[in-house]
Amino acid sequence: MTQLDLTGSTALVTGSTQGIGEAIVIGLARAGARVAVNGRTPATVTAAVEHIRATVPGADVVPVVADAASDDGAQHIKDALENVDILVNNLGIFGARPALEITDDEWRHYFEVNVLAAVRLTRMYLPGMIDRGFGRVQYIASDSAVVTPVEMIHYGMTKTALLAVSRGFAKQASGSGVTVNSVLAGPTHTKGVEEFVYQLVDAGLPWDEAQRAFMREHRPQSLLERLIEPEEIANMVVYLSSPLASATTGGALRVDGGYIDSITP
Repeated sequence: MTQLDLTGSTALVTGSTQGIGEAIVIGLARAGARVAVNGRTPATVTAAVEHIRATVPGADVVPVVADAASDDGAQHIKDALENVDILVNNLGIFGARPALEITDDEWRHYFEVNVLAAVRLTRMYLPGMIDRGFGRVQYIASDSAVVTPVEMIHYGMTKTALLAVSRGFAKQASGSGVTVNSVLAGPTHTKGVEEFVYQLVDAGLPWDEAQRAFMREHRPQSLLERLIEPEEIANMVVYLSSPLASATTGGALRVDGGYIDSITP
């Protein structure tokens, strides 16, 4: 048994069939939690569940196929998991787009997926946590919330909104034993980010060179000077999910690789 013992807890991680979400599921499962894997298609959820069970033998993994960004999908999740002790709102979309070319529909879509989906699930699960006197709600935000890239201000807007959402719900849960926090993730190495990097640098470069070029040209403030691995984000999430983080709420915890000029969200 480790100090970060989540045995007996049930966790839901939205958008968890790959990347940061899958790494969070693996981290929570290793700590003993029963974890729900969420994605939109049976094929992706099944593949993720198989990979997680192979990575963490004996893991208690629950597949939940649903579009967490829709009303019906959120209700399906609630029907499948009546109560959760740990809610990790990881679902999100991103992409590069010139600021003046972002349409109204794109603004709305980013808000609905990245913000409203998390608000909706928090509204569903937070009351039960408060009644039981324990719970953990987390939002996977981004350094883009406070250092908004010019090529993706619609994405940055949603991550800034999550800081307000998490702070507000933390106040709603004050004194209850439930904590609510945001995790500000820096540029992280996922398949989707690899595709994003190649939108901004020479597509003919080998990955290691492309990554260095991206960080040098587009994220020069990073002290790490490299992309963050999903497991490094997961480590913070697992800690915040544990009883050890009982005095941390209403916060924005940085796993952003550090900044040459410090930022304070």
